[in-house]
Amino acid sequence: MNERYRNEAQQRLCKVICLLAGNEFNGLAPSEIAKAVNVSPPNITRDLANLKEAGLAEQLPDTGRWRLGPKLVQIGLAFTAHLDKSRSRLDEMTNRYTRQP
Repeated sequence: MNERYRNEAQQRLCKVICLLAGNEFNGLAPSEIAKAVNVSPPNITRDLANLKEAGLAEQLPDTGRWRLGPKLVQIGLAFTAHLDKSRSRLDEMTNRYTRQP
C-alpha cells in the first residue's frame, strides 16, 4: 500500500477495535487501552469518543470500562449469515453439477 494514504489516527482506531474484541463482558479501562496501544490517555479518550459516536464501542455504565459496540457484532453476524447463504448456494450448485445424468 502507498504510505501516503496511511493515517496514524485511523491505524490507532483499528488497533483499539481489535484490542476491544474478546473483552465484551468486562471491557477494558481507558488506561489499559492506552498502555496496550502505546499512546497517551487523551488520545485514547478521543478515540473512544469517536468509536462511540460511530456505534463501534460503548462504555459499560457500571464500571466505565469499554467494549465493542453492537454495530461491530451486527456486522459480524451479517457476514456469517451471508457466508452461510453462499455456502448453501455453492452446495446446491455442486450437487447439481456432480450428479450423474
